[in-house]
Amino acid sequence: MTAPDRSLRTCPPRRRPIRHRRPAGRRPRWGMRLATGAAVAVLGTGGIGHAVVTGFAGGIGRVDPFGGLSNRPQVSRGTNVLLVGTDGRDRITEEERQRYHLGGVPCHCTDTMMLVHLSADRERATVVGLPRDTYIEIPERTDETGRIRPAHGQKLNAAYAEGGPGLTVLSVERLTGVHVDHYLEVDFTSFMKTVDAVGGVQVCSARPLHDTYTGLDLPAGTSTLDGGQALQYVRSRHLDGAADLGRMQRQQRFLASLMHRATDGGILLNPVKFRQVASTVSGSVRADRGLGTADLVDLGRAMRGLTPASAEFTSVPVAVADFPVPGIGSTVRWDEAAAGKLFQALREDRPVNAIPRAPHRVQDAKPQGQPPARVDVPPERIRVQVLNGTGRTGLAKSADDALRATGFLTTGRPADAAPPATARTLITYDPRWDRSARSLAAALPGAELRPMPGQGPVLQVVLGTDFTRVHPVHAEQPAEQPGGLSVVTGDQAVCPEG
Repeated sequence: MTAPDRSLRTCPPRRRPIRHRRPAGRRPRWGMRLATGAAVAVLGTGGIGHAVVTGFAGGIGRVDPFGGLSNRPQVSRGTNVLLVGTDGRDRITEEERQRYHLGGVPCHCTDTMMLVHLSADRERATVVGLPRDTYIEIPERTDETGRIRPAHGQKLNAAYAEGGPGLTVLSVERLTGVHVDHYLEVDFTSFMKTVDAVGGVQVCSARPLHDTYTGLDLPAGTSTLDGGQALQYVRSRHLDGAADLGRMQRQQRFLASLMHRATDGGILLNPVKFRQVASTVSGSVRADRGLGTADLVDLGRAMRGLTPASAEFTSVPVAVADFPVPGIGSTVRWDEAAAGKLFQALREDRPVNAIPRAPHRVQDAKPQGQPPARVDVPPERIRVQVLNGTGRTGLAKSADDALRATGFLTTGRPADAAPPATARTLITYDPRWDRSARSLAAALPGAELRPMPGQGPVLQVVLGTDFTRVHPVHAEQPAEQPGGLSVVTGDQAVCPEG
């Protein structure tokens, strides 16, 4: 969700055999990962020897999130992993607490939760962010003391505090109808250690990011974050009006960058590097007892050949982002219809990004080797009228086509501007749509920006004799697709190279 443009069991789960469909000689390129990072090491082990993975698996803490669960969803094709990041601030040092604004009382709850689906053919990974403030009905249950706890309303992240991994899995399965096959859990400490162990992770932003609550302070452009800074980045909720939903999108972009770093850095193919990272984080990772060494090795090998473009990132579609509930506070209400379609796609082992991309996407219009410029407002939300101020026949149409190919919502009716000829390309805009104007200017380097109060939501471009081409742009936050589902692939989420 983009900030408003003020300018506009009873039994354990069955273990399914993993079929290897890729030639053994191909290198793994992309792995599943939790918002916190340890899952890169856990699930991306295709190039690492069995002995190395055994050492890592032996250091993982074990939990039983499936014991006692009944009436579970039917096992479906593919593999579903519930990845959770827990508060864990009771395990950090006082110096880290002060530096990274991690004060307060540990909540013993889940700070981040994602459902990862690996397709049965190992051709695709889908990561779905679950808002931690989602309103849920925790069912009646018997707790560890034998006392019956009645059903009651609560936020999703409180399920962990009340009943640990088991109640968390139960809650997610009831919400989504998706059978959880494996459970992975990491905390603040393992997150910071993982980022530091891989040598930092690169993120980029079209605007400065400043959050006094977490201490995050990043300039516009590209930054390489160490573990503590990365924690600030993925925890920040007060950067814009999107709050926790915006935070989930930043977590997804960070996840993609971390995966990119782990693969391109050779960590998943080099036993020495892998052992260094694994030894750093394994003590602060917990998983279900069924996720053993053989499973880790098989999963890693089965994932060979995955590319960044075959990893999908999305969040549950939301109907109400601030739904007050007495005694609970502000909660998130899902768009039931859109969310139902999303989780049905996971159960049926289908891509969630099934809506075909329009032919005017950025990657279809990318010029010779030049990466898209990062912008604040998705071009699909910016309406543009193109006028030719040079007298050159056909220039307005070609520029209109180029802007549409880059993603802008042009009128499709280019025209000639009134004389005299214009030397410098001009963008006029209503000041209420100033962010949209700056995003459009990134596609027309050198253009003059001129505010025109009362112009309305349509921006106007008058092409000057200085115009040569349209530079492709890429929105920092993905535009929503029909049905309220916003999907971005890994190749779109990482910072452009160059």
